[in-house]
Amino acid sequence: MKQLYFGCVGFLCLVMSAFGQQMPIDFEDAADNFVAFGDSGYSFNTDPQDGSNTVGQFFNDGSQEFQGFYLDLNQPVDLDFQQTLSLEFYSFDPNNHNIILKLENGSNADVQVVQNFSVPSPSDWITLNFDFANAQLSSDGTPINATGTYNRVTIFIDGGSFTPGTYLIDNISDGSTPSNPNEIDVEYTDLVWADEFDVDGPIDSSKWFHQTILPNGVSWFNGEVQHYTNRIENSYVDQGFLNIVAIKEDFTDQGQTKAYTSARLNSKFAFTYGRVDVRAKLPFGDGTWPAIWMLGKNIIETGGYWSSQYGTVFWPECGEIDIMEHGLGPVNWVSSALHSPCAGCFGATSNFEYFVLNDVANDFHVYSVNWSPDQITFLIDGVGFYTYNPAVKNDDTWPFYLDQYLLLNIAMGGVAGTIDPTFTQSSMVIDYVRVYQNTLSTTDQFETKFVVSPNPATDIINIKTQEAIDAVYIYDVLGQLVFEKRYNLKRVNVSELNSGMYILKIQSGDRSVSKKILVN
Repeated sequence: MKQLYFGCVGFLCLVMSAFGQQMPIDFEDAADNFVAFGDSGYSFNTDPQDGSNTVGQFFNDGSQEFQGFYLDLNQPVDLDFQQTLSLEFYSFDPNNHNIILKLENGSNADVQVVQNFSVPSPSDWITLNFDFANAQLSSDGTPINATGTYNRVTIFIDGGSFTPGTYLIDNISDGSTPSNPNEIDVEYTDLVWADEFDVDGPIDSSKWFHQTILPNGVSWFNGEVQHYTNRIENSYVDQGFLNIVAIKEDFTDQGQTKAYTSARLNSKFAFTYGRVDVRAKLPFGDGTWPAIWMLGKNIIETGGYWSSQYGTVFWPECGEIDIMEHGLGPVNWVSSALHSPCAGCFGATSNFEYFVLNDVANDFHVYSVNWSPDQITFLIDGVGFYTYNPAVKNDDTWPFYLDQYLLLNIAMGGVAGTIDPTFTQSSMVIDYVRVYQNTLSTTDQFETKFVVSPNPATDIINIKTQEAIDAVYIYDVLGQLVFEKRYNLKRVNVSELNSGMYILKIQSGDRSVSKKILVN
């Protein structure tokens, strides 16, 4: 975040990754907190048969016919993968009941399934299954084989009657296991550009450009107080490491005298989609603001390497990907962010998230971004902690479909806060910068649009894609067709196949994709 301060620092922008509000809902997380409506009530309670198990307690006072409860999900229910949902129900009375399980806020119209049932006496847990292949449209009750994704689960207990009662629910599930929302969707493996900093002395000018011109003739953005220079004192390679050095010193350039110097490097390599890994130690001292980041090659920016030839738009229309920043929060809290011109994004910040480390000044960490056509995932030491994947991708929310270039710099002061008065100098020490892509044919790039999981599989294989699927075929290692399917094509049952290796062929229009699968 270098072009314009986005208006929030530290704890005000803190968003910690969480795995709540997705299937299965086990009520062990505070995020599994249903919202009650129609004068009903919701709370967490303890399983009467297992004091260590937390469950949801749902209360109807009987004052209205349809008293209900809903929960919005971070990871939607996907009926194209799994059409049967289940839940466990406990009633303190021996009466007959019904539950309406409704899916809302989806890619298709709201749908629901009704279950009428008796409860055991004495009271005990029962499992109820809701088959959305035999669902109803919530609007008029029309039968439907429901498909699509839905972001809200709504429950009515004894809907349509004025029936009071207190009930317990546990383990609402679509048959999936909790997914990692920060799992990368495309793995990039081919090293296409790198600097290992193996030659001592000045930086490699064939790979890096010193950006030194003050963009407005007076100062840099965000109230920063440094000059960027091309002097070897501020950037050099020593014993296999790049050193970007912030120094406290009076320095006059372009008619302006400033109290600090540093360096800001632009890569002479730009690319669309891939993975960036940068292994680095960060400078110490309050007020230092190191960053590893990216800007669109099409930015109009005075003094930038790419601007004179390729600049067509201003920031933030160019898009900005902040792989790592330190200094916007407490010490050892590094952050990642994205900036775009999306409406409603304060200061053009699409999102912003912290990751807490132990000692960033003395420990090397690998700061990474995995940028695909569908999502941008930030990682530290190979662990994803934040993913940006807006539901609507357009120039406002997703300017990230054109070439971007890398920047390495240390800013001083500004939104990083007051500089330590005892500060003299400190360095960002970088072991390597590596960029990976998949240098594949067009057909192979098309293959990345189809994700098959799980693999190995025991019974069901799911195919996740936004492309149309016309047919699915499975061949054994001898090339014999052993399976063919032409409906419900995103969910393939392989439970009848013998254990072994197979080739899964997915037909999409006039193109096909083949993937090796292992059946256990």
